[in-house]
Amino acid sequence: MAPTLTLKSGTSWSDAWQRCLAVAPEAFRDDRVLNLWDSSWQADGRALPATSPVDGSPIAGPPRLDRDSAHRAVRAALDQHRAWRRLPLPERRARVAATLDALTEHRELLALLLVWEIGKPWRLAQADVDRAIDGVRWYVDGIEPMIGDRSPLDGPVSNIASWNYPMSVLVHALLVQALAGNAVIAKTPTDGGVACLTLACALAAREGIPVTLVSGSGGELSEALVRAPEIGCVSFVGGRDTGAAVATAVADLGKRHILEQEGLNTWGIWDYSDWESLTAVVPKLFDYGKQRCTAYPRFVVQRSLFDEFLAAYLPAVRRVRLGHPLAVEKRDDPYPELDFGPLINAAKAKELADQVAEAIDRGAIPLHRGRAADARFLPGQDISAYVHPVTLLNPPPSSPLHHAEPFGPVDTIVLVDTEAELLAAMNASNGALVATLSTDDRETYDRLAPQIRAFKVGHGKPRSRGDRDELFGGFGASWRGAFVGGDLLVRAVTQGPAGERLPGNFPEYQLMP
Repeated sequence: MAPTLTLKSGTSWSDAWQRCLAVAPEAFRDDRVLNLWDSSWQADGRALPATSPVDGSPIAGPPRLDRDSAHRAVRAALDQHRAWRRLPLPERRARVAATLDALTEHRELLALLLVWEIGKPWRLAQADVDRAIDGVRWYVDGIEPMIGDRSPLDGPVSNIASWNYPMSVLVHALLVQALAGNAVIAKTPTDGGVACLTLACALAAREGIPVTLVSGSGGELSEALVRAPEIGCVSFVGGRDTGAAVATAVADLGKRHILEQEGLNTWGIWDYSDWESLTAVVPKLFDYGKQRCTAYPRFVVQRSLFDEFLAAYLPAVRRVRLGHPLAVEKRDDPYPELDFGPLINAAKAKELADQVAEAIDRGAIPLHRGRAADARFLPGQDISAYVHPVTLLNPPPSSPLHHAEPFGPVDTIVLVDTEAELLAAMNASNGALVATLSTDDRETYDRLAPQIRAFKVGHGKPRSRGDRDELFGGFGASWRGAFVGGDLLVRAVTQGPAGERLPGNFPEYQLMP
């Protein structure tokens, strides 16, 4: 009989909230967070109710601004930008470094907020915070040659990002953009992360970083955060539907932009025999329930190797661990070691479960389904946001699981007989961020990899977004605008010589670094 679990001591939402009130009382008030604009914390906007995906309990929701307030915030950010861009680089660097010290001091609280707001297991929540801090320190230490003779943009950088990596993607971008001489604006994700971002921005604002943090619906705020003439650059991370609308707006306006969008990242298996390596990597591919832009939800497998693939894959996927990220046997036990917890909300969990059921009804073959008995939950807790791992063979072409990223713990497998079929199946989504080809023969990899429409292609190993000096971008519909990573991120948010063509995927050209 499985032991009865309890919440780890000192990790309740109430504990985290009280710590926020003590650390940054200017940004947190009673039961709500505030918006930050015009250099001050504002008790404006309509605070929406929100629940934690972990157990369905109430947490702080985003205080949504109206359109007029968002425009005022953008105009105020332009004033901040004009003052900040004149500040000498050593002063900007000192303030960003001080912000990193403050984030380091409150690392555990930031991670705990990520657990409650977006359901990350403790290990991954800490990694998100650490990657933000360590990544920005790399820029602080080496910013001079990256800046060179370049200058800040004419207006602030507007950041609209998804909820899955508030620190290592959004806060990281904000601080590098500010280091490069720009005021920065961020919209809190609709689905989660508002308290974590509020705390991080409060620590940055204390050090004089010109940051604006606002909440609101994309439709209500896009006129201000995307189309406003004051905006110098738009940085977007999210899905293709929303990204397409942003891409159209920035293209019409001729505005600098960085638009990272989803794609179906694939893992190909062709003339391969190192099954032990594949078995070792499969559980890692389920980190955070595959709610990552660089997750691998599709395996494209040579038909003649399918039996060997299953012998390697199925034992590995059965070891994937999920459950309540803070549930322990004794209150002072270490945090549980999990691959993932809940999805971002119950609605997403239901959507994904419905897609799986529909795919099976239309002919997909279920090869694996995780069991509730193998998960770790508190007695009687709400588990409506949890989805157990699922593996389907041959999802039908009519299913979204055939051509789109599920953003959840669902693997699909497609069998192929020829190299041409392999490439066609790996390129199913008109561009991807990453891909991997597992083949024993290096010459085969070197011949096929350039034909895979992904920005990064691994040989038998997963690729990631990367940080520090690793470049990042996408092909096809997975990316629009300037590529980032290393000095390319600085180039994307600064002005160079007249007529400069930034490396990136633009409507009028594509330029690789």
